[in-house]
Amino acid sequence: MSIRLPKSAKIVLARLTVDGPLTPRDISDRVDLAPRTVSFALRKLMKEDLCQRIPNLSDMRCPFYRSNMQRVRELNLIFSIDTYYRLRPSTGGVDSSRSFNR
Repeated sequence: MSIRLPKSAKIVLARLTVDGPLTPRDISDRVDLAPRTVSFALRKLMKEDLCQRIPNLSDMRCPFYRSNMQRVRELNLIFSIDTYYRLRPSTGGVDSSRSFNR
């Protein structure tokens, strides 16, 4: 079974896989994508059951998202994600050399 994902969804999935549960704002800051693009990517990933929403008990308006590693492994997406975004721990800031909005 093959799934076609936009590039932004692959980038977001890679970041969720590396950094664990994140809020949409955290994702946007770490991968230098517009918040609207991150929301679009998260909707696509949730539709394909590649990520899950987790309630944020400290602020219910801003949920956490995490990758569904079992589903990712089933589809062998980890290798295709690596071609779009190097899987390495984030420094927490924006990497200016990887700007996808420009």
